[in-house]
Amino acid sequence: MTAIGWFQIILFCAVIVALVKPLGWYMTRVFNGEATFLSPVLRPVERGFYWISGVDEGREQHWLTYTVSMLLFHVGGFLIIYGVMRLQAVLPFNPAEQAAVAQDLSFNTAVSFLTNTNWQNYGGESTLSYLVQMVGLTHQNFLSAATGIVLAVALIRGFARASMRTIGNFWVDVTRCTLYILLPICIVYSLFLVSQGMPQTLGPYVDATTLEGAKQTIAVGPVASQVAIKMLGTNGGGFFNANAAHPFENPTALSNFVQMLSIFVIGAALTNVFGRMVGNQRQGWAILAVMGVLFIAGVSICYWSEANGTTALQALGLTGGNMEGKEVRFGIVASSLFAVITTAASCGAVNAMHDSFTALGGMIPLINMQLGEIIVGGVGAGLYGMLLFVVLAIFVAGLMVGRTPEYVGKKIEAREVKMAMLAILVLPLMYLGWTAVAVVFPPAVASMANAGPHGFTEVLYAYTSSTGNNGSAFAGLTGNTFFYNLTLASAMFVGRFFMIIPAMAIAGSLAQKKSVPPSAGTFPTTGGLFVGLVVGVILIIGGLTFFPALALGPIVEHLAMNANTLF
Repeated sequence: MTAIGWFQIILFCAVIVALVKPLGWYMTRVFNGEATFLSPVLRPVERGFYWISGVDEGREQHWLTYTVSMLLFHVGGFLIIYGVMRLQAVLPFNPAEQAAVAQDLSFNTAVSFLTNTNWQNYGGESTLSYLVQMVGLTHQNFLSAATGIVLAVALIRGFARASMRTIGNFWVDVTRCTLYILLPICIVYSLFLVSQGMPQTLGPYVDATTLEGAKQTIAVGPVASQVAIKMLGTNGGGFFNANAAHPFENPTALSNFVQMLSIFVIGAALTNVFGRMVGNQRQGWAILAVMGVLFIAGVSICYWSEANGTTALQALGLTGGNMEGKEVRFGIVASSLFAVITTAASCGAVNAMHDSFTALGGMIPLINMQLGEIIVGGVGAGLYGMLLFVVLAIFVAGLMVGRTPEYVGKKIEAREVKMAMLAILVLPLMYLGWTAVAVVFPPAVASMANAGPHGFTEVLYAYTSSTGNNGSAFAGLTGNTFFYNLTLASAMFVGRFFMIIPAMAIAGSLAQKKSVPPSAGTFPTTGGLFVGLVVGVILIIGGLTFFPALALGPIVEHLAMNANTLF
């Protein structure tokens, strides 16, 4: 651990905090339907979409109608992705003449990109055509990210409104999010990535001759446009199999830093949107502080573990930290920071192989995902996941002060608590349940390249990543099998929609309630006491749900590695 390493971490956090308020102000105006500096150009386009689709932008929806609209929207997205993958061989823009993708892999990938998971059981450059990368994956990266953002905004409206039955219009929200937020940023972002050396072409793969005289095919394609929304929308799902460790997806140290910023910036700014919409920006900063405490703790442990290595490595004469699987261009601190960011923010992009992290270093990404990726989290998903924990924390606080729990003027009652617990507990049900099946089902066991605690952790990581809609992998596990393609897809589906539906039910319930002014018995929700309460509730619930399984993997492996016993 070095001073320059900590400087990089502090600089990253400072830039994110500096961007929260201006981006939060802009996003609030967008979702409130107010004019922005882009309105003269984009407002006619927005109206055109409503006219073509028959959407009345002035008509809002009940929470159930809003949710059903979202689900139907995803059915269409699934059919598009699955269809273009199955028809890939006969569709244009396929210079490498890629064959049609297998049925089970097409199903897994369609569900993966639909749910903002972007788990990849394939190598992008060796499996997919340019058309599938653009129409199937890049297209859905925009829409799945927009969906997460607007669902968070719908939940915010539930807290902000009083005595109302509506929480917005899904079609209007997703249109505005895509047009005014995601597209403009990604256009500038893509041009920046091209300037750093990232390919953006529809030309064929390039044949080259190495210094030894061997022939090599270098994969290129429309990379920058996909990577921009992949990072900004916390999607993951790289153009290349190596993802952000590939020099064409992450050419320079500057591109690496900007990609890390882009993963966090919208999720962090949504906390400011929350504060602005409920009429108290301090509420947003308090939620961001909760996320920050958990993030700094995770980064510190991961960086410490990777920088110190293990006694087993030191016995082999390998000192100076664990550089195995790290990008030499970026070093231990940037790789550790990237790993924690991507798994905190539901983004499967990696610039180092998580499978080669130390046991405790790899445990932090696992914990981030098992907590529901609420530490900034996926765009939108992180905030509505965190607000579910806030509901539970305020319920606990209400019991402590002996009165009905209240948060931003809304009473938290039995319905909200039940919905929050349902959304949170469905996550361990998926990743622990499927892990238990996989480690005793012979075909699934045959896919494990490693035995012992590490092999177990690889399986647990795969289902945790899928349930948390993250998409990163520990590697060492052959996931492209019929069993894993179907079970991982089911984990992605449940992890996404079985959390969304209860959250929207909470939004609808809160929107109908009257606002209650704070009183002497109201628990304070903007200070250190509130931050500590929410962090404590998160750790207690997280510990009760995942620690028994987690202890069998990374912790046992850590003890073994430091006893010079290799598994």
